[in-house]
Amino acid sequence: METLTYEADGPVARITLDRPERGNGITPRMPVELAECVERANLDPAVHAIALAGNGSGFCGGYDLVASAEGDMSELGTPEAPAGSPLDPATIATNHAPDTNWDPVTDYQFMSRNVRGFMSLFHSEKPVLCKVHGYCVAGGTDMALCSDLLVIADDAKIGYPPARAWGSPTTAMWASRLGPMRAKRLLLTGDSLTGREAAEWGLATESAPPAELDARFERLLERVGRMPINQLVMMKLLVNQSVHAQGLAQAQVLGTFFDGITRHTEEGHAFVRRAAEGGFREAVRERDEPYGDFGLEGFGLDPGSE
Repeated sequence: METLTYEADGPVARITLDRPERGNGITPRMPVELAECVERANLDPAVHAIALAGNGSGFCGGYDLVASAEGDMSELGTPEAPAGSPLDPATIATNHAPDTNWDPVTDYQFMSRNVRGFMSLFHSEKPVLCKVHGYCVAGGTDMALCSDLLVIADDAKIGYPPARAWGSPTTAMWASRLGPMRAKRLLLTGDSLTGREAAEWGLATESAPPAELDARFERLLERVGRMPINQLVMMKLLVNQSVHAQGLAQAQVLGTFFDGITRHTEEGHAFVRRAAEGGFREAVRERDEPYGDFGLEGFGLDPGSE
């Protein structure tokens, strides 16, 4: 595996995002390897629960877009994909050229495969517990919110800043986790929450001081791991039915198509041009600084606001 590690430890299978030098940025391989590991854990008769975490200074900073936002699409897609297919890097690059016709279905075929990988956590027969420290933003939230339980550090940052430009949450889990009003509060501004706020809002199961995060996570993991596997599978299936009934599958189709559209609007093309001129980080800074939350320290949410 290139992007994560897998370790079975008694009743727990541990999946760890392992690209710390790139903020555990999502590559095309990561959702594929994630789904493979989830299936491996589901088929292991000794495993009762899956623990998902990130190596390094944070959980996940989203998609690794430095090269693609600056105009180099060669790292996207799958090099061994058939020529001309939606996963062919050349096809992806051509479909993102501002002066050519854009095929939204090709974009959807590419991005929907990532959604399938992230949703392997949601569809996993065995429960997935996610531990977040540092930052969990943009595409990183897809994995955290597709998990069943989320334990987060009080000072962590979680949110979807690309809602401001060049992004739409493809897994569309925000309304399911927060309800419509609070989901809109975040997605209509691109603001983020602290870990403490995430727990208060119901986005996270619980939060903990950074020094206590590991212990709190392991305590919950141990309690879940005591349950019989058949009970765990049934309880998760039972609760998931209500999420399905709310129209999650339909929302994900829309969210994934919208993600492609955001990259082909006037503002989306302007974002790419700025990234090509000054670098991806500079484009993100110019997008987020007016909101006062550029980087890992800012959140944009006024204390006590909802």
